[in-house]
Amino acid sequence: MPRFYCPQPLTIGATIILPEHVAHHVQVVRLAAGDHLTLFNGEGGEYTATINTVEKKRVTADIKLFEPREVELPYAITLAQALPEASKMDWIIEKAVELGVHAIQPLASQRCVVRLSAERAVKKMQHWQGVIVAASEQSGRNRLTALAEPVDVNQWLQQKDMHVRILLSPRAEQSLSDWARHHPPQSVALMIGPEGGFTDKEEDLAIAQGVLMLAMGPRVLRTETAGVAAVAALNAVWGAM
Repeated sequence: MPRFYCPQPLTIGATIILPEHVAHHVQVVRLAAGDHLTLFNGEGGEYTATINTVEKKRVTADIKLFEPREVELPYAITLAQALPEASKMDWIIEKAVELGVHAIQPLASQRCVVRLSAERAVKKMQHWQGVIVAASEQSGRNRLTALAEPVDVNQWLQQKDMHVRILLSPRAEQSLSDWARHHPPQSVALMIGPEGGFTDKEEDLAIAQGVLMLAMGPRVLRTETAGVAAVAALNAVWGAM
């Protein structure tokens, strides 16, 4: 059954006008009156709806059933990702959503190739939000991963956060999986460097702010691989795959 994000109040028995992007998709895949959809609004659970009318630019649906279905992780993972080049961030966000990441924090660091102006940051945020919606629709999640505005890594490190913060670095002596095996499931923030990694100065500042430095193993992973692999490793060790 097709699944769509519908950011509006959903109530059993109501007839709603579907958002423009959903209506467009309904017409592209040639759904018709009487066909069923799954809708979610990000507030938890999902709704079964039946298409009522299909017009040129307007599609309505009747809300029939609510299912309190949740597939969220029992702990919150924040992926603090230094901005990579080109479209790598799209792929990172997509896979992070599929793996259940609770929040994504884009970071600007010294070795980042990408530099976002205020105008570009707004456009990128809108684009990344669309990636989150699409990945949530595909993966069966009924709550959207939170997306924070890009911030300088030094500024982010100064923030007081109750979560355990972990920086993945080849300099570390203990592995992430080994640490996870000796600690109960809990909320964590994973710091992933850009293509050239964080500088020694940035890593030293992170350690001074209480960040744990852990490794992913003897091999050096690409920035687009490291975060996804780290989330998968935590989920595997903590039994949430």
